Amino acid sequence: MGMTRPSAAALVAWLAVLLGYVVVVNGDNFNYKEALTKSLIFLEAQRSGKLPPNHRVAWRGDSCLNDGKEANMDLVGGYYDAGDNVKYGLPMAFTVTTLAWSAIVYNSELKSAGELGNTQAAIRWGTDYFLKAACKRNKLYVQVGDPEKEHQCWVRPENMKHPRPVLEINEKTPGTEIAAETSAALAASSIVFRRIDRPYAHRLLNKAKMLFKFAREHKGSFDGECPFYCSFSGYHDELLWAAAWLYSATRDRTYFKYVTEEALHAVVDEFNWDLKYAGVQILLSKVSLSCNYIHYSSILYVRIISPLIMYKMQSFFQGGRDMQAYKEHADSFICSALPQSPYHKIPMTPAGLVHLRDGANLQYATGISFLFSIYGDLLQRFNQKVQCGDKRFDSTHLLAFAKQQMDYILGQNPQGRSYMVGFGKNPPKQAHHRGASIPLSDANSEVNCPMSFVRWYNKNTPNPNELTGAILGGPDNHDNFNDERWSSVYTEPCTYINSVAVGALAKLTRPLPVK
Repeated sequence: MGMTRPSAAALVAWLAVLLGYVVVVNGDNFNYKEALTKSLIFLEAQRSGKLPPNHRVAWRGDSCLNDGKEANMDLVGGYYDAGDNVKYGLPMAFTVTTLAWSAIVYNSELKSAGELGNTQAAIRWGTDYFLKAACKRNKLYVQVGDPEKEHQCWVRPENMKHPRPVLEINEKTPGTEIAAETSAALAASSIVFRRIDRPYAHRLLNKAKMLFKFAREHKGSFDGECPFYCSFSGYHDELLWAAAWLYSATRDRTYFKYVTEEALHAVVDEFNWDLKYAGVQILLSKVSLSCNYIHYSSILYVRIISPLIMYKMQSFFQGGRDMQAYKEHADSFICSALPQSPYHKIPMTPAGLVHLRDGANLQYATGISFLFSIYGDLLQRFNQKVQCGDKRFDSTHLLAFAKQQMDYILGQNPQGRSYMVGFGKNPPKQAHHRGASIPLSDANSEVNCPMSFVRWYNKNTPNPNELTGAILGGPDNHDNFNDERWSSVYTEPCTYINSVAVGALAKLTRPLPVK
């Protein structure tokens, strides 16, 4: 008898071995490319202003086309942060910074998934707005809309009729956090666009430098976005974040001096729109790792060839030594978050989800997944490990934890449900979101504000418009979840939950190499 024909599963397994990839045939892996695509579609649903012809969210329309009019400014565009219709500068800037970081680090993965163009468009939707908001020296428009009035009415942004006041920061009313975060967003974005639109990238970088100077020379916290976006961490982390991105974009010694000599440092165990230290530490660790990776023996060879090259290499190595503290603090962040670490201290649910606070808690899970993905790749590239007490962890531990957090969100959890709208099994149906919850057939109905809650908010029915790709606030600290529109701690989406998820999901679209 002849040889039996190999099964398809056997062929896949052999290909996996030959190509050096792990392929799970029957497991809990998800369609990460679909999740990535939908995560970006959600950001399109949050757009304010005149929508482009290729807009993919059919139930959204043009909105707030007179924003800025009260200040005689054109502030049309940008993003609504969550389920209401206010444009807040601080979370919007963080959204753009982290999207840009994803586009830089996972450029090839986004391109392979067919989402690089959509990611760049999402970034540009924010940076175009920031260029308008920062068009005057030592002044930045940081908020459009009145949150108190917004929260008294449940209406689509396309149909709002109440005034849209504008808040600004300036020399007399500083807002260092917002100015510095916007600087970081523009600097990071300039790296994204430098090869595809050099004049635009140049504009972004110049504006980033101007805003950093403004933030640094006129220090003070701005409480105008409280109680919704109060900066409890202060402004030192945003100044450092901005300087780190400006150094990454320019390699200018001015910013190098700031991050190595002038900035205040902190060891932290979370990363979010308010607290950026962990992001800075991961970002600047690359410099330290790069320098340590190159053997000093190469200097002896270069010394014979060229004294100038020798001088430049010595400066390069000195830069790495100056950045070593960031590498050490990055390791500390990893040790505090990794469950197997003896120094682990981040609260988690019984099923293993990072849970720091109720209300938009999944931002902490997606944020940790994002940073662990980037740092895991760096450790793998430079063949490094993280020392946590008597235990050492390599890239596979970090990447596995990053994947576990995203897998929980996508459906591998005790509820057996996805927390991304329109994705996977039993996804949420009642996102706390004005536009998604009001039928298009009622779009032009004349309803007063109190009745708007009766008519659309308090109904225990699925949203008529799918808020595709939105990652909601998520379960509580016991893995329980209520899919109810009025339970905003569980069901409200935020742009900055999704922006960091883009990078984590892009990483997962490419199979992990076998160790």
